[in-house]
Amino acid sequence: MDGSAVSRHSVLEGVEFGIGTWAWGDRLFWGFGQNYQESDLRAVFDYCLQAGLNFFDTAEMYGQGRSESFLGEFIKTTSQPVKIATKFAPFPWKLGKGALLKALRNSLKRLGLPRVDLYQMHFPLPFLKIETWMEAMAEAYQSGLLSAVGVSNYDRSQTQRAFDALTRLGVNLASNQVEYHLLDRKVEKNGLMAQCKDLGVTLIAYSPLAQGVLTGKYTADNPPQGVRGGRYNRKYLAQVQPLIAQLKKIGAAHAGKTPAQISLNWVMRKGAIPIPGAKNIDQAEMNAGALGWALSDEEVQQLDETSDRVSKSSS
Repeated sequence: MDGSAVSRHSVLEGVEFGIGTWAWGDRLFWGFGQNYQESDLRAVFDYCLQAGLNFFDTAEMYGQGRSESFLGEFIKTTSQPVKIATKFAPFPWKLGKGALLKALRNSLKRLGLPRVDLYQMHFPLPFLKIETWMEAMAEAYQSGLLSAVGVSNYDRSQTQRAFDALTRLGVNLASNQVEYHLLDRKVEKNGLMAQCKDLGVTLIAYSPLAQGVLTGKYTADNPPQGVRGGRYNRKYLAQVQPLIAQLKKIGAAHAGKTPAQISLNWVMRKGAIPIPGAKNIDQAEMNAGALGWALSDEEVQQLDETSDRVSKSSS
């Protein structure tokens, strides 16, 4: 269960933790420009490098390219090594392998990089075969535009097809990025996590704090605003409070670790790389507090059992 024992692709070797940048420049979902600005993001970037966190995950879709552009500007000002993962969105109007190569070059331009460490298919769409996209990924890899190939939101069948297609072309599938946290453990239940482990594919966990719910700051009386309020409504938030209470109890036994830090450490103990977002320095510091210690096997089991009960009651 210890994530340190999990084999990783060379690009992800040594990476325990990353920073998700979905909110960097996103006005519609996260409200960029209201309660956080570019200066906040710069502070997050600087703090993460100081804390030894140098893996950043972005996408061409995030903030309509702004997330990549911000990262590109920040990278210019540091001599420290930074690992960047970004994603290609295979929308219906992006037909053919040339569309992927064009999008990748545009991402590299925004990032100011000659190559990206990890390039991922953002999600599966049936307009073109998985095998066709993997051929495009292999071409980009062989051209030196990326160091590793990943996928995101792929189920077991799709992951196997991507893995097999790349293997035939002499390229490894490095990762599959999926939603994974204590309130959504379907990748454990449906065998995807075990499959990835068997194939040597690293599981990257996005939204590892359930978009803030696992921080404990939201309750039935204080639900999240906007789009998140529809998914995590008052009834749902009331039903998950037993899990929040247990996170607080376990945190108290670990020198006052927060529910968020316990939740992130749980993801790492499962062998996945969590990539929580950070919009300000406080969130970045909170994320970093999940590192340098580990939940016990017994604590992981307790959280699993409570998670199962809460998920059953809220389904």
